[in-house]
Amino acid sequence: MVVHVVLFKPRADLPAQERSEFVTALERAIREIPTVRGVQAGRRVKFGAGYEQAAPDAADFLAILEFENEAGLHAYLQHPVHEELGRRFGEIMGAGFVYDFEITTIADLA
Repeated sequence: MVVHVVLFKPRADLPAQERSEFVTALERAIREIPTVRGVQAGRRVKFGAGYEQAAPDAADFLAILEFENEAGLHAYLQHPVHEELGRRFGEIMGAGFVYDFEITTIADLA
């Protein structure tokens, strides 16, 4: 499995309409691009842990999209519906990071 991990912080001046349009584009991509196998999303929470002070303030939201393999991820990235999502992401983003990971076992980390 390959996961596409998106951490982002919307612009501080982002109008509600643009935020809504981004969410609609994301929902459409998840629904219409057949290689998406699963999705998780979340909002950053802070509990007062020490690592929170060391972490850059670059992400308020997380989206994880799951694909069967690298070919599925590439099909997603090249799909016309993703073009709109990517454009809207660029418009709303104040800061962000996008990473792709191949899911393996803990033993493979050694």
